[in-house]
Amino acid sequence: MMATMYRMPSQIELYEEMSLLSARMVEAARAGEWDNLIELEHGVTSLRNTLMATPDDGNTPAADLARRRGLIQRILEDDAEVRRHTEPWMEHVRKYLGNSARRRDVEKAYAAGAGDSAAGSFGA
Repeated sequence: MMATMYRMPSQIELYEEMSLLSARMVEAARAGEWDNLIELEHGVTSLRNTLMATPDDGNTPAADLARRRGLIQRILEDDAEVRRHTEPWMEHVRKYLGNSARRRDVEKAYAAGAGDSAAGSFGA
């Protein structure tokens, strides 16, 4: 039985895969496919963690360095585009959650106040 060798992807391969996933994240954000966006984000995070654990031997050819810079720039641009679509939605969620919390606080205050005033007006 022959064991197959697993080859670790190179740093440039990891950046290329991250770039592909970040482009798909843009598509998901534009379409409002939040579950898909989250799944893709997990994939990018996993690749980033792998990249951080992959040693750089310091002998990266100049062409690969230029390619890496281009990929990083594209990933950053994709991230900005995703944020343009997610931040308004997140603001809406923050307002909704904030309004819900505020409404509960007001309801609690009125419930407590109503109990006190009811006892005071009927008990006199």
